[in-house]
Amino acid sequence: MSLASWFRWNEPPNRISQRNPTEMVVETLMMELSWQIKQAEKQQRERENEYRRIKTGVDYGWLVSYPKQGYDISPGERLQLEDMCTKIHPSYCGPVILRFRQVVAEYEPEAQEVSRLFRSVLQEAAEKIKEEEEAKKLAKQWNTKNRTSLSLTTFKSRSRISPFISDIKTISEDVERGTQPNRRVWSMPEFRSTK
Repeated sequence: MSLASWFRWNEPPNRISQRNPTEMVVETLMMELSWQIKQAEKQQRERENEYRRIKTGVDYGWLVSYPKQGYDISPGERLQLEDMCTKIHPSYCGPVILRFRQVVAEYEPEAQEVSRLFRSVLQEAAEKIKEEEEAKKLAKQWNTKNRTSLSLTTFKSRSRISPFISDIKTISEDVERGTQPNRRVWSMPEFRSTK
């Protein structure tokens, strides 16, 4: 048996690319869940041993044999969690795992509580993804609206304002013509030149 076949280095390199990214996310997240459940079981056994050691004053941990089959989630719950994992975008897989590890380290849950924490982290991530998608939609709509409003600049360029062609009489026109202004009410004070 050669060393290369033992490490499976001779497998085709396109094996990974044939897999669907969603399947890879589900598999990765579920592997993380099962690993965290095993870690929670291990910590739970260590706490029980420490409690016995303190209570009796003697360490009988070497005599205790633990069952090989530990806690496992029900098939229905596993399907629900896998379905929730399919909603996680591949770019969020890493942050979801980090957040899950952080929550597990913070709460130090029993093995039965790990799947509930996992569910809450997945829900939190799904809500964040949904919020970001809505924000992207709004930004896209905003950009589209701005593009259409820029068409008003062509309207502005078509309508020219000519300040000298006006029916409104001003004092400056009267001064330029050298005529006496008519007596009228102005919003600004009336200035007359003294000759």
